[in-house]
Amino acid sequence: MKNTVIFRTFLLSTILLTISCISDEQFSLSSPDVVTSGYQFTEGPHWLDDGSLIFSDIPANKVYQWRPGSSETSVFIDSSGRSNGIEGMPDGTVVLTQHDGRVSKLLENGKLEIIVTEYKGMRLNSPNDLAIRSDSLIYFTDPPFGVSSEDQELDFAGVYRIDKNGELILLYDQLALPNGIAFSPDESFLYLSDSETGDILKFEVLPNGDLFNEMLFANIDPPGDKGAADGMITDSDGRLYTTGPNGLTVFDTEGKQLSNISFEEQITNVEWGSDESELYITAANSVYRVMVTK
Repeated sequence: MKNTVIFRTFLLSTILLTISCISDEQFSLSSPDVVTSGYQFTEGPHWLDDGSLIFSDIPANKVYQWRPGSSETSVFIDSSGRSNGIEGMPDGTVVLTQHDGRVSKLLENGKLEIIVTEYKGMRLNSPNDLAIRSDSLIYFTDPPFGVSSEDQELDFAGVYRIDKNGELILLYDQLALPNGIAFSPDESFLYLSDSETGDILKFEVLPNGDLFNEMLFANIDPPGDKGAADGMITDSDGRLYTTGPNGLTVFDTEGKQLSNISFEEQITNVEWGSDESELYITAANSVYRVMVTK
């Protein structure tokens, strides 16, 4: 019986490894195509259930909406608080991290309602990117990119969690420039990028939402002419797609690089379209689409 169990375990492991290898061999990315351009600096792409893409233009202080089949956009949110990251709650409510020092949600009447703006009575730096867990816990990074030295009240850059009761919890404060943030598909891990070093950290996530067991997952190089480690997303197989100084880089679950695409300009963040065959990428001037085969 013992030998039978060992054989079955070995056989199952071999099958899973074979499937994984086949999947990685089939994995490929197309050349990027521009879907819309002419912006100042785009960020925070988010796909809506109505089949459109919204994204921030930070200097323009606006969120734009783009629909497939057109290169034109319309203003989705005016006076966005210099929004950066955009994500959706499980109920579809749009949440924005804003360089004006707050995290807000979009109400049905089109107005923004502040969720948090201070930590222990001090102004947040410039909330940058966010990831929302399936139980509505909001995680976000708060580097000092968008706050002047005169307005900066916190002497650290934090990674925070907003609990369901609205309480703001500081989870991590050991990076000078925390930036991109993303969950693994099963939400058991959280990835965090550091724009200062190019490191991508990986944390285990406890059921209560706390982080532990910090690990170095990968490095995509320090800042360069085309930006720094920035926005990230995972697919249903656990691959991590990240923007950085070398363009778009994809890693498997063990941190092995699978693919890289260079761009002519700095790219900032990524988002899936209606499914995982289309990846949308924001950049300094444009929004791109890359087709994914896996």
